[in-house]
Amino acid sequence: MTLRKSVLTGAAGLVMVVTAATVAGCGSPAASSLSSSPPATTGSSSASGGAGSAAASASASASSVMPSGPASSAAVNPHTTAGGPPGCATRDLKVTIGVAQGAAGSVYQVIDFTNIGTASCSLYGYPGIALAGGTPVTQIGQAASRSTQTGPALITLGPGDVGNTLLRITQAQNYPTSKCNPMASTYLQIYPPNQTTPIYVGYKSTGCSANSVNLLTVSVVQSGAGSGN
Repeated sequence: MTLRKSVLTGAAGLVMVVTAATVAGCGSPAASSLSSSPPATTGSSSASGGAGSAAASASASASSVMPSGPASSAAVNPHTTAGGPPGCATRDLKVTIGVAQGAAGSVYQVIDFTNIGTASCSLYGYPGIALAGGTPVTQIGQAASRSTQTGPALITLGPGDVGNTLLRITQAQNYPTSKCNPMASTYLQIYPPNQTTPIYVGYKSTGCSANSVNLLTVSVVQSGAGSGN
């Protein structure tokens, strides 16, 4: 199995849903909870991990990227089939942060999306992901670029089913301070595919506040629990 499907072992992440979208561009996660506004302070995961063969495999999946765009997308899923399940709304998804692996100046982080609704829904394409932090919580730097190693496909999640994506976080220390303008982040700001309401997950890392540097690359959502849960 690849890193995407079953190599990593995950744990539940802190999930916080906000109603106002902010549009721009390894450790032990905290317990899950919900909120109607961006969080202030809480426990978090850290973007660190050991190198290994699984991380080397993950590197290939994030090697090709498209220019970054906004960390959000259309409010509906235009790829659902006639009579098929609608796109998964943010309120019907729980985000779980898996164990990360590190390799060659980057961290590879599996992120799971679980359908906590009562009906089937669908996911297609890329989530919008960015680092976030500060008070109030705001996006730090650019949103993730898109890996083109694997093309998008429509996946259906029944109640309790899981889809996953792989996020690559390049270390900010790889860039000169004057170019990066490093800033500590405390959250991942995650827009599920084709949704405009984000989820905030506690996650400690260091971002580049300068828009000239993009540290993040994200893959398409695929079926199954990438963290092995």
